Amino acid sequence: MLSSIGTSIPSPPTGVWEIGPFPLRAYAVCIILGVFAAVWIGNRRWVARGGQPGQMADIALWAVPFGLVGGRLYHVLTDYELYFGEGRNPISALYVWQGGLGIWGAIALGAVGAWIGARRMGLRFLPVADTLAPAVAVAHAIGRWGNYFNQELFGRPTDLPWGLEIDPENRPSGYLDATTFHPTFLYESLWLLGVAALVIWADRRFRLGHGRVFALYVAAYTLGRAWTESLRIDSVQMDDVLGLRVNVWVSLLLLVAATAYFVVVGRRRPGREESVVRDGHDPGAEAAVR
Repeated sequence: MLSSIGTSIPSPPTGVWEIGPFPLRAYAVCIILGVFAAVWIGNRRWVARGGQPGQMADIALWAVPFGLVGGRLYHVLTDYELYFGEGRNPISALYVWQGGLGIWGAIALGAVGAWIGARRMGLRFLPVADTLAPAVAVAHAIGRWGNYFNQELFGRPTDLPWGLEIDPENRPSGYLDATTFHPTFLYESLWLLGVAALVIWADRRFRLGHGRVFALYVAAYTLGRAWTESLRIDSVQMDDVLGLRVNVWVSLLLLVAATAYFVVVGRRRPGREESVVRDGHDPGAEAAVR
């Protein structure tokens, strides 16, 4: 039995606080804090690129709902046995507050929402994506702490001093005798903060543009995600494709695609866009509307 009680990381006693008749869920709080952090960082970076204050908040009104739907869809599709089949309650697939958001679905549909918002405002989408890249990384880093409060998505057993204590009822079958596990939420959160710092530095140092900042974020994140994913022991229906978890394959494929995009676009379109406004759009009219 692996145990490092005394030097390990304790799990919180609860992930829900009752405030009168209303439950306040830590998972939801982490997501909300991440969104606020992303909007604040995105707004500062956008203004520095010549955009108008508040435009990133307007785009978030599109990107966040789309991202939540996309994240939940990805999770349900890859873990459908949790919600469908004998003895399951399909309506629970809508219970986002209980945890279960897939980052790739969130980014994919969140990008669609950001594209819609940018287009409605007459803004170029790629500068928007580049501006938000480190903001998304920070938001994801904060959101990962929701997994900590839910005692979910941890790694295999470990006796390292920073092993995470998991209550017996939250341990997967086959690991009931283990007490401490790799805190993959913490690994990923720290990695994401490092990715955000890398992206901001590279953007300032090399004046990246045309979607290359976002590509760098995807490439750097997936490099770490492939490792943390390989540590996890939670059961996934779409698991073990040619010996690897589906999320490891997704990470590796996105790593290759993002790296290729970064290199090819860097050769064809070096530098940064001169304007964040779409061709033919009057920024004065946008200011008047605002």
